Amino acid sequence: MATALVIENDPTDDLRRLGEWLTEGGLDLRVLRPHAGDALPADLEGYVALVVLGGEQQAYPLPDGSPGAPWFPALEGLLRKAVRYRVPTLGVCLGGQLLATAHAGLVERSPSGPEIGPGVVGKRDAADADPLFRYVPLIPDVLQWHTDEITELPRGATLLAASTRYPNQAFRLGDRAWGLQFHIECDTAMIADWARDSDVPAELGYDPELVVAACDRVMADVEEVWQPFAIRFAALALGELGEDPTRRSLPLLGQ
Repeated sequence: MATALVIENDPTDDLRRLGEWLTEGGLDLRVLRPHAGDALPADLEGYVALVVLGGEQQAYPLPDGSPGAPWFPALEGLLRKAVRYRVPTLGVCLGGQLLATAHAGLVERSPSGPEIGPGVVGKRDAADADPLFRYVPLIPDVLQWHTDEITELPRGATLLAASTRYPNQAFRLGDRAWGLQFHIECDTAMIADWARDSDVPAELGYDPELVVAACDRVMADVEEVWQPFAIRFAALALGELGEDPTRRSLPLLGQ
């Protein structure tokens, strides 16, 4: 089996549905949990892809100058190597923010405030030439839960999706590394755990139970968009996705 390395930064944000989709796409998954003491490898030798998940930590330094988590410098090093050596990479929420900071992007406490619950993002024109995003609907459903955001993309990054208050929702670095500000991995149980343990709903004046119920209502819509996205990412990692992102094929009538 071709193996993807998965970095779980926080025990409350595991692979969940994304893991099922990547496995369905043909990838074997090795999950490292540095929050529990797992050491990160020095490089990505032997791995066909890298997936970096979310968490409550911040991607920028703490007030005393230390990293948001002790393993973040090593993880950012892995993200730089992934881009340099064209290892297919997917960063989700904090993972996407770390992909940005590893390449001199800027992540800050969001000036627009926290964003939680179901939402939509809008594809940018550049997404039409992207090997993964070109098949995503124009305004896809997503799940949001973040208080920080990427305020400046790395130099040379391609913006693929945006929203009005949070402009950098998805981007690509090089031709094989994607960062998402939103979540695609969550199931309702994960959202319920976050709502129960977080002060953010109360800070926004939201009823946590209503937030969970609203997320639950869009779970099928999120899966409809992002399960095929994850399958395409797996195909790219396995070398089964065509290299020409501009080539389009249409089904024959009656097929």
